[in-house]
Amino acid sequence: MEGNNVIGSTAHSASVPASSPCGVGTLGWHLARRLVQIGVNDMFSVPGDFNLTLLDHLIAERELNLIGCCNELNAGYVANGYTRAKGVGACVVTFPVGGLSVLNAITGAYSENLPVICLVGGPNTNDYGTNIILHHTIGLPDFSQEHRCFQTITG
Repeated sequence: MEGNNVIGSTAHSASVPASSPCGVGTLGWHLARRLVQIGVNDMFSVPGDFNLTLLDHLIAERELNLIGCCNELNAGYVANGYTRAKGVGACVVTFPVGGLSVLNAITGAYSENLPVICLVGGPNTNDYGTNIILHHTIGLPDFSQEHRCFQTITG
C-alpha cells in the first residue's frame, strides 16, 4: 500500500538501529517490534499531538508501513478490512477525539472477534491529577472518559 498516504516506508532492516533518536528499549520501540512480529506490516493512522512521539517510533520501525488516513473512523475500518485479509490489523489515533471517533470501527471488529489493535495516544503523565483542561478533550479535567468507552465495548 504505497502512494501519497504513506507516512513511513518499509525497508529491509529488522529493527531500529541503536543510534535511533527513538531509542531502543522504549515502550514505543517495543510496540513497533511486537506489531511486526505478530504480522502487522501496514498500520493505519491519523497523526495528532497526543500520538506524535509514538508515531516517531512506528515510523522508525523499517518493517512497518505507516499509512495516513483522512479520519479516525476510516483508520479503524481500514484496519478491520486489513485484519480480514491478513489476520491481524492495527490503527493509531490521538486522544480523545480520535479514540472516540474510532469506537464504531473497533466495536464492529470486537463483535466479530477480529484482532484489531487500536493504539490511542494520551496526555503526558505530568498532566494527570493536575485538574487542568486540555485541548481535544470534552472540557473536563478527567482524562478517563475514552478509556471507559473502550471498556464498555470491549469488556
